[in-house]
Amino acid sequence: MPVIEGVDSFQGEAYHTGLWPQHPVDFAGKRVAVIGTGATGVQVIQEVAKTAAQLTVFQRTPNWCAPLVNSAIDAATQQRLKTELPAILEHCRNTYAGFIHDADPRNTFDVTPEQREAFFEKLYSEPGFGIWLGNFRDILVDEKANAEVSDFVARKIRQRVQDPAVAEKLIPRDHGFGTRRVPMETHYYEVYNQDNVELVDIRETPIVRITPTGIETSESDYPCDIIIYATGFDAVVGSLNRIDIRGPGGRRLKESWAQGPRTLLGIQPEGFPNLLTLVGPHNAASFCNIPRCIEQNVEWVTDLVAHMREHGYTRIEPEHAAVEEWIEHVMEGASRMLMTKVNSWFMGINSNLPGRQERTFLLYAGGLPQYRSRCDEIAANGYAGFTLN
Repeated sequence: MPVIEGVDSFQGEAYHTGLWPQHPVDFAGKRVAVIGTGATGVQVIQEVAKTAAQLTVFQRTPNWCAPLVNSAIDAATQQRLKTELPAILEHCRNTYAGFIHDADPRNTFDVTPEQREAFFEKLYSEPGFGIWLGNFRDILVDEKANAEVSDFVARKIRQRVQDPAVAEKLIPRDHGFGTRRVPMETHYYEVYNQDNVELVDIRETPIVRITPTGIETSESDYPCDIIIYATGFDAVVGSLNRIDIRGPGGRRLKESWAQGPRTLLGIQPEGFPNLLTLVGPHNAASFCNIPRCIEQNVEWVTDLVAHMREHGYTRIEPEHAAVEEWIEHVMEGASRMLMTKVNSWFMGINSNLPGRQERTFLLYAGGLPQYRSRCDEIAANGYAGFTLN
């Protein structure tokens, strides 16, 4: 939840996207406010706008969004997908992030401006994360290359939003395309062409307080019947930090990770025997097509447990030197990525969490194939780097 005066005073309906109620929420004919324009906010906004009498969007930081391009799947296509599923999954095993997309082998400036524009246009019109993960291989590591794709997406936003002033407010200025999580959308930008939708830039006119009847900014009052807080999640480490996990001597995991996660393979924290973290920090699954990477995590841990049972081991913990080497490897891979140069949950930054402004990379940028190779190598060497007894 954001820290805003008067949150508890609101007399209408209020929901956080991460705690959505089981009962249906009816927006028809109501004045709805959405605070937040991250990945979840984008999804909520484009749905609420269909029926709300008035939708007011309170945006602090715009995000680069790309079309999802979902479509119906006919019976023949469904059958083909089922038939080809083993090949699709095998392909995903060998791509950088476990998706069907993989980076184009060319660099951005290996082609002419016309070819580059045509390639961007093709990716923008295709389903999924292709514009982000199937683009030229240097767009996430080279600032000039990134500026090219950022300029392309900015032009797309200007084409799709009729009011030039609103379009400019929706274009990010503090980060390049793909250096933060890219929300996927279905007609999101067209929402701002509707008469029932208003965009409020709270960097220009900050929210002062929540009142019993709505939201007050430094410039105006916005009466509303429903407030939706799409203000994000404490990603990657939050779910673990919320559990009072303690190791030998009462050592707390949250305190141990105060300056950043310390793990081996992102699977076991240092100082916490027998604690194994699937999709944890510094694990390939944290920047991946998560179901594909969960499979790798679960299969590796399953083999580990079988190995321990077979040899009569009951305790496993990572060695300090191995943890240091793994952190160095993680940071080396991260250092070339533009995402480490901006503030986002990738870097452990969450402006809604007071006191949590320690910049530390939480993901693994080496890619799924390299990660799997490292895991397999350690297992093949008798789980080298771990102490088993």
